[in-house]
Parts: sequence; C-alpha cells; structure tokens
Amino acid sequence: MSKPIWLRVKAPQIERIGKVANLLTDLKLNTVCEEASCPNIGECFAGGTATFLIMGPGCTRSCPYCDISFDKSRKGLDMTEPIRLAQAVERLNLKHVVITSVNRDDLPDGGASHFVACINAIRESSPETTIEVLIPDLCGNWNALKIITARNPEVINHNIETVPRLYKIIRPQGIYERSLALLKKVHISRPGIYIKSGIMVGLGETDSEIIEVMADLRANNVDIITIGQYLSPGPTHLPVMRFVTPSQFTNYCEIGEQKMGFLQVISTPLTRSSYHAKEIRKLMELYPR
Repeated sequence: MSKPIWLRVKAPQIERIGKVANLLTDLKLNTVCEEASCPNIGECFAGGTATFLIMGPGCTRSCPYCDISFDKSRKGLDMTEPIRLAQAVERLNLKHVVITSVNRDDLPDGGASHFVACINAIRESSPETTIEVLIPDLCGNWNALKIITARNPEVINHNIETVPRLYKIIRPQGIYERSLALLKKVHISRPGIYIKSGIMVGLGETDSEIIEVMADLRANNVDIITIGQYLSPGPTHLPVMRFVTPSQFTNYCEIGEQKMGFLQVISTPLTRSSYHAKEIRKLMELYPR
C-alpha cells in the first residue's frame, strides 16, 4: 500500500539537524526520534528539540508495530544517564523536555526511580524547564507510579495506542484497562498534573472505535491526546491497513475539543506522542492549575 501524498516527508537536511544529533552522540544519549524512526525527526531536530529515550535502547517487550529493538539481556541501568540528560537539556536551552523510556519489565519498579533521577537532575540544572514524562504501564505497579507522580512533572503521558479489540495483536503484553487505570490514578494522586495519551490509527480499527477510546480517555481525566497515522517500520512489522484522510483527523480534533472537552487534541497524519509537545507551556498559561 503506497503512501498518499499527505504522508510524504522530505528527507531531513543533515546540516539542519547536526547540532542536536552531534550533542546526543557526544553525551551518549538515545532519542525515540531515532530509535523509533519518527517521520518528524528533521523538523524537531532542526528546531532544537528531541524526545529523550532512557533505560534503552533495547526494550523488554516486542510489540509488532514498534521499531525499537527487543532486548532479552536485561542490562543494568546507567546511573550517569540522568546527569548526561540534564546536561543536554541545559546545553540545548530547552524550555520543555520530554522523557520517555523503553519497557523495563525486568526492574522491580519498571524504571520509576530512574525517571525520578532524571527529573531531579533536570530540575537542579534547569529549574525553569517544564518536564513531560511518557511512561510505560509499569506492569500495574501503582506504588512505582506514585514514585513518579510524587515528583510532580508538569505532564504525565501514557499512550493507550489502539482500540481494545486490537490489543492482543498490537500490544500483546499490554492491557487496555490497566492503561486506563494508570491514567486515572495519576489524576487521583496529583490532580495538578496535566495528563496526556496517544492513539495510532490505520491498524484495522474503525472510526467509531477511535471515538469510543477518546471517550474512555476523557472519562479517565485525560487532558491532551495525540492521534497520528501508523506507518509500518518494515516488512517484519504490522502492515498499514488504511490511510486515514486529513479531513478525518480534523474531525477527531473537533469531536475531542468541542464535544468531549479535551484541553487539546493534536490530530494530524504525522502526529506522534511528543509532536509539538513544547506547546504545553501555552496550554498551562491558558488553563493554569
């Protein structure tokens, strides 16, 4: 299935993205932009932004849609990573930073304490920077979740990814209800945190199922959602089942913001979880907590 014209992105110019790429290499840091083959890498790197991937690059889960490599070795954590991450945030002069991770189901707390170490290091060196963490489901370890929420990052993001009917195919080690419960518990424990989630489309779901997921997210106090087109990373991954039109993405946005009451719906074919994430600072000014 060939890509429609609205999904064709020009290859990034090396000279435009070199500053960020060189800095990441220098500090030995990973980004989800590179590891997950994000189509927006040129735009984001050229603008001096990146979504940092900690505890990786190998993941303990092997989801068939994802381009991040599966790693059974269960390597120990690099305790210098939070310091190097904080250095990158400071050197790039980031006003807003997104930190995500691979799944580390081998760790007792799923990596929650490492997220906290990263938050602490950034706040020490860049106290004015707002922090967004895109976290895994922590295997339902709610005590581990409390470790993260206690540090009050401005945004906690956890992607629901797809509709319940497709979970066994797309997220075989995930549980739809568990992900909803995580989002709800963030709100209960820290109502001042902005809660975010994301959905992929084009994997065999229907538009009505997407609307139902959006309703579930809003019912569980999600403030912001991202909706984007799934693009298969390669022949060993799940194929694209349909290309959703730009007009339908606009429709998702209108339903979410005008009828359901989300603070923000970022819905375009090329939207990814942290696409235009720094706009949260404007949202925080409009809807302070």
